[in-house]
Amino acid sequence: MTLAYLGLGSNVGDRRANLQAAADALPAQGVRVVASSATYDTDPVGEILDQPPFLNACLRVETELGPEELLDACKAVERELGRPAQYVRHSPRAIDVDLLLFGDEPYRSDRLSLPHEQVLTRRFVLVPLLELDFALRTPAGESLAQALAARPLQDEGVRRVGDPLTLPG
Repeated sequence: MTLAYLGLGSNVGDRRANLQAAADALPAQGVRVVASSATYDTDPVGEILDQPPFLNACLRVETELGPEELLDACKAVERELGRPAQYVRHSPRAIDVDLLLFGDEPYRSDRLSLPHEQVLTRRFVLVPLLELDFALRTPAGESLAQALAARPLQDEGVRRVGDPLTLPG
């Protein structure tokens, strides 16, 4: 089994229900959810800022899937929950399931870079990841806690708003 971390986000519809539905759908894809962070209300970042705030959480998962297969599982969950295959990047969405970290080794392919290219630069990723494991590091040894400490406080609005998601039974 490989330990991995996923980021969940939603800013359309019942945001918490969307995150919970994603967590609940993962076991059918060969992904065991072992822990969830609290949920965080987050200001939009990226190319489209004029949209509702996101609700974000991170999950610690275990899987026997490889990195590409885990990415496929994340995309399958997104499709199952109504996210179209073609969409405008950074646009409003009911669900986003991102593969952030996978095991102890970096991974690169044409469609996947691990750790996720923004894992050290997004407060809405760092805060819930560190809640799951404050000692978390990238495969190259970079401390996520140090990356968060280096982020300006006004950088992104990230507010804890809810308890962790319920782990799938």
